[in-house]
Amino acid sequence: MTTPHPTPCSAPFFTPDPKTAVRSRIADFARWASRHQGAEGVEPVDYGALYRWSVADLEGFWEAVWQYFDIDATTPYERVLAEETMPGARWFPGATLNYAHHALRNLHPDAPAITALDETGAGYEITGRQLRAQVASVAATLRDLGVGKGDRVVGYLPNTPHAVVAFLATASLGALWSVCGQDYAPEAAADRFAQLGPTVLISANGYLFNGTTHDRRTASHELAAALPTLRGTVLVDHVGLTWPAEGHAGLVVPWEEAATRTEYLAITPVPFDHPLWVVFSSGTTGLPKGIVHGHGGVLLEHLKTLGLHSDLGVGDRLLWYTTTHWMMWNLVVSTLLTGATTCTYDGSPAPQARPDILWELAARHKVTVFGTSPQYLLAMAKLGIRPGAHDLSAIRVIGCTGSALPASTYPWVRDHVGSDIQLASTSGGTDVVSGFAGSAATTPVWAGELSAPNLGVALAAYDTEGTPVRDQVGELVVTRPMPSMPLYFWNDPDGSRYRDAYFGAYPGVWRHGDWITHTSHGSVIVHGRSDATLNRNGVRLGSADIHDIVERLPEISEALVIGAEEPDGGYWMPLFVVLAPGTVLDDALRDRIRHAIRTGASPRHVPDEILAVPGLPHTRTGKKLEVPVKRLLQGAAAEQVLNPGAVDNPALIAYFARLGAERSKRPTDHT
Repeated sequence: MTTPHPTPCSAPFFTPDPKTAVRSRIADFARWASRHQGAEGVEPVDYGALYRWSVADLEGFWEAVWQYFDIDATTPYERVLAEETMPGARWFPGATLNYAHHALRNLHPDAPAITALDETGAGYEITGRQLRAQVASVAATLRDLGVGKGDRVVGYLPNTPHAVVAFLATASLGALWSVCGQDYAPEAAADRFAQLGPTVLISANGYLFNGTTHDRRTASHELAAALPTLRGTVLVDHVGLTWPAEGHAGLVVPWEEAATRTEYLAITPVPFDHPLWVVFSSGTTGLPKGIVHGHGGVLLEHLKTLGLHSDLGVGDRLLWYTTTHWMMWNLVVSTLLTGATTCTYDGSPAPQARPDILWELAARHKVTVFGTSPQYLLAMAKLGIRPGAHDLSAIRVIGCTGSALPASTYPWVRDHVGSDIQLASTSGGTDVVSGFAGSAATTPVWAGELSAPNLGVALAAYDTEGTPVRDQVGELVVTRPMPSMPLYFWNDPDGSRYRDAYFGAYPGVWRHGDWITHTSHGSVIVHGRSDATLNRNGVRLGSADIHDIVERLPEISEALVIGAEEPDGGYWMPLFVVLAPGTVLDDALRDRIRHAIRTGASPRHVPDEILAVPGLPHTRTGKKLEVPVKRLLQGAAAEQVLNPGAVDNPALIAYFARLGAERSKRPTDHT
């Protein structure tokens, strides 16, 4: 049985200024498609009509994206979509191109391509000419180390320009790139990289976080030792720590040498579906899955997402807080495709000494698109930060992703950041390294909702019978192919893991694993992971609906609700809360929490128990580990539930495992 979500907002919270909307790139694209691609009935600011055309005429739409952004192919494509099957769709067969060429071709030689920032407020710029020269130099170094088409290069790097340069150099050779941040232990990084059999490792000597310089020289040595296929290592001096003379087997090249050669950049054309990078799942259970994406699919999808939905182009600057192991890093790098400037940032998003540093940097560097997460915005509100104290007049969009964005955050952004800024909540995944739903310059915004499915994404909410539903909670599915769907999983020769991951529930239809409501006014509401469903007496509830309400309370820093089936047939739905400093979970606070849930959601959403915990475990990309916590509370052993290396605070796994062990000794007394 499916329960309706609390009534969606009928009136938009934000409506784009018509003069601004009509000048946007997506409006220009709509005009172009109407004239050149036969997109009948599509008006410049009518997003609904443009979207309907984009999914009805899939080939026409993606051909329009190709032509509008003037894709420079070495050989032409034979047709847009040769086989419309999932999995196995064949896009633009015959075309050869290279992502790196497109990332460099629109950059002004003397304008900043990358602005490097960190939590101290320091920064420097790399112009388009300098970026091209560094990419050419590192590509030549990699070639000297034996890297060629199809080989793998891996990075153990923070979010600095070194990672961008290394990736583009790798891609220019037709080699595959993979990267993870240095907060990963070397064992956890090796769980990912060793699967790939890499030829070269590029590693930094450390990173900054919350006022501390973290020395990762020993970790780098240990990681290299765990990668027996390496022919060489490139060592980056990022934090001023001297690399020891010994410790890395094979050839060792300092970054200063690798990136300062005078070389011509010779870019290797590759087929549209040639592998570009391998991004990994969180790896909370077993080895992380290596998800492989192709040059052409990423190129088109990111031009659509950044050039049309985010309205990025020459003269814009994007600052989106991310780490290198989150798919948002891949998207942030693609800012370069549009000719805009991308900002890298090394450090905590809210360091204790300067919690508003990101807003300060956004003001100083005239950022036009600012990207963050719901937890960051909630933390800013609870800390009493007033971003508007800085000159944020250049910002026109705040992008937000990673989890559902509570409706309560929208007024805070309006009041404390700017009333004319569009707050664009988006939802997607590492799986497609892009978004399924979000906003654009021509869409209204409803508080707590994503404005619409993204262009070219045939999104639906399926009920238990596999039927599309509106204004009801259902499974997020995609019924037609996207160019950036994975080519394959690494080490999955027969494709069985890939098919099981997305196509097991509905053959030929992509099931993503999120609960959503597709509203009658076209928006999308995300309720959380469907594999973490709360199912009380046959009624499905979204965990995000409860988290959003509870985390608005000033006494609560973070919340997690789970629903655990019990051996006797009972059902236990506890709510775990992390308290704000100085707060005590007494009966009065428990009553306030229950009242907020009862009135903000429904009586069915009220938990059986409310328990204070020292913290909540997350993946290293910040997502709450709902299913592993549920299994721990059901008594499963920690080693059977998840890989500690994939967790931000492994000590919390032991904490919840103890709770589960204690609970298994008690009689159950609830249904």
